[in-house]
Amino acid sequence: MNDLTSQREAFYQRIDPHHMAPLWTRLKALVPKEPAPIGVVHHWKYEELRPYVLESAQHISAKEAERRVLILENPALRGTSQVTNVLYAGLQLIMPGEVAPAHRHTQSALRFILEGEGAYTAVDGEKTTMHPGDFVITPAWTWHHHGNESAEPMVWLDGLDIPLAMQLGSTFREDHRADEAPVTRPEGDALARYGSGLAPVTRGASNLNAPVFNYPYARAREALQALARAGAPDAHHGHLMRYVNPNDGGWAMPTMATMIRLVPRGFATKRYRATDSAVFVAVEGRGTVHAGGQAFDVAPRDAFVIPGWIPYRFEASEDLVLFSFSDRVIHEKLGFFREERL
Repeated sequence: MNDLTSQREAFYQRIDPHHMAPLWTRLKALVPKEPAPIGVVHHWKYEELRPYVLESAQHISAKEAERRVLILENPALRGTSQVTNVLYAGLQLIMPGEVAPAHRHTQSALRFILEGEGAYTAVDGEKTTMHPGDFVITPAWTWHHHGNESAEPMVWLDGLDIPLAMQLGSTFREDHRADEAPVTRPEGDALARYGSGLAPVTRGASNLNAPVFNYPYARAREALQALARAGAPDAHHGHLMRYVNPNDGGWAMPTMATMIRLVPRGFATKRYRATDSAVFVAVEGRGTVHAGGQAFDVAPRDAFVIPGWIPYRFEASEDLVLFSFSDRVIHEKLGFFREERL
């Protein structure tokens, strides 16, 4: 060690008790040339997970569990309850006749329905019946509960920004005094008011969440088909659409960007990467995902995660429909979002 290096090391030691450190020794790690992916690519096969999801009902009721969910945890983030650095995902089960008690929390939540017909969620005074492929929003700090009045189990994917709220120190919750929060509006009210390209003139746009909280799959699939009839798929995305807030045309949720795409049968997208980390669900069809040095086949209801800045591409052996949610909306609002079409 030369004299200059020794002098520097001695200086660093003298400032350390004052809780100071030299930026120049850490700068390249703090501000690297490009993002380092957090977490790894992983694929969850629904046919393998489903027996465990159903078995969970033998061990705990929806009421006792409050939310009977099996967390989808990134293999590189074990013990954190995270699917990415700022997102959470899990599979929730509600059995016939059950009610998952009402509560509210600061985290924003989404539900993407995988299996079952006839269960419902009630959000902010309105009840909606859920069907496979529906995308349902639970805005932050709104009372919500779930129930199943059908004869079959109901399973959906939960997506929340829990890790983000924890990092910001803004995690709060409140339990309702009753299992079911009051329902004060007729079913379908929000979709009727705001889902047709029109909105009441008296409504302001102050709410960061879309006033529509159930985006039915039937409408989304129809829109994808119309897009496919209108022209060729994008080389990197296929036919890709985003769920929007009809108040302002922005993202449907303030912290999670939700999208749905159709990759036509026989089509292969080119490699693409972006700074946001994304969770995908195969809604219908089959295909192959290439990401992070892996290649895996996906079937309906499978889920997979691709951390930010990892290149990926899709090949469709059948018409493949994929729902996804990511932290892209946060990146865009903060000016962080970058993408590369490779």
